[in-house]
Amino acid sequence: MAALRSSDAGISLTVEAVAALPGLRIGDSIAVNGACLTVEAVSGGAFTATVVPETLRRTNLGEAAPGRYVNLERALRADSRLEGHIVLGHVDAAVPVAAVENGAGGRRMTVRVPGALSRFAVEKGSVALDGVSLTVAAVSDEGGDSLVEAALVPHTLRATTLGDRAADDYVNLEADVLAKYITRFWERSGERGGEGP
Repeated sequence: MAALRSSDAGISLTVEAVAALPGLRIGDSIAVNGACLTVEAVSGGAFTATVVPETLRRTNLGEAAPGRYVNLERALRADSRLEGHIVLGHVDAAVPVAAVENGAGGRRMTVRVPGALSRFAVEKGSVALDGVSLTVAAVSDEGGDSLVEAALVPHTLRATTLGDRAADDYVNLEADVLAKYITRFWERSGERGGEGP
C-alpha cells in the first residue's frame, strides 16, 4: 500500500503493483484482499481506487495502512483458463482467525464463520480468504458459528499475505457463490411448497 486518504466517497487507496500493472486501465476491476475495486487512476507504477462505506463495513480494508502488503488479483478474462473456484470479489464479511498451526509442508488456518454464512461452508468445498481461493479441509460447529479450516501450501504462504496472518487477525471471507445460489434456490423452493422454479 503506497498511500491512503479519506474522500467524500470513502477511502482512496493507492497501491504499488508492479506485477499487476501491465495493461491495467482506468475502469478495470482489480481485487484488493479479495474485494473487487474499480481502478480510477494508473500512474508511476501504482493504481488508485476508492473503497466505499459498504466495502469498508464488510472488509478489513479499513485497517489498510501505507507500507502494508495486500493481495492483488486482476479480473479473469472470458477466454482464460479457469483454475480453482469462482471468486467474484464480493466479500461477505471480515472474520477472525481462530488459530494458525504449522504442519508438515505448510500451515493450517482456522477462521470463525458467523452463523448466517456457516451454511455455505462444506468440507472439500471452496472458500476465499483475503482473495485467496482455498479448499476447505474441515468444518466444525461451535456456538452457532462454524470453525472453517484450510490448508495453506508453501507457495500460498510465500505469494500472499496469508503467511503473515495470526490468531485474532481479521481476513476477508467470500463464500462459494454456487453454494449461495443453491441454498437460495432451495429456500425459495421450500417457501413455495417444493413446487420448483
